[in-house]
Amino acid sequence: MIDAALAWLEASPMAEALAASRYIYPLVNAAHILGLATLFGSILSLDLRLLGAFSAIPARPLALVLPRIAASGLALAVLTGFLLFTVEPLDYAANTAFLSKVSLVGLGTAHAVLVHRSTAWKALVRDDAPIGRRLRSSAALSIALWAAAILAGRLIAF
Repeated sequence: MIDAALAWLEASPMAEALAASRYIYPLVNAAHILGLATLFGSILSLDLRLLGAFSAIPARPLALVLPRIAASGLALAVLTGFLLFTVEPLDYAANTAFLSKVSLVGLGTAHAVLVHRSTAWKALVRDDAPIGRRLRSSAALSIALWAAAILAGRLIAF
């Protein structure tokens, strides 16, 4: 049943147009990379600040702005990633690196949601509270999850 759905997706007019186009596929791929760069650049900047880097810059303004930028990067990466997936869904669905990437993106996203719901995060955003051990640990885990997702993405072709 899943294979039939994936075969249908691959035969869809959207996927066929994307696969046949000399220009659209590379543009979608470039937009995917832009989304990843926006996502990871925002997350890395914020997480490094939470870990103690750039201490001359207050954490609160970064905590207010960078998650929104990261979310826009994630939205672009997911949208364009889905479009790229439609071209060869059966191959991607059987690719361990792809499945790892999708899992890591899910874990990274869930982790970010949980951190932003935490008392420590709310105190940082509301009161510019000191950055405690939990937020520092969460920042380190965040960097590891997103870096692993990017690495898994690079391994898809191999």
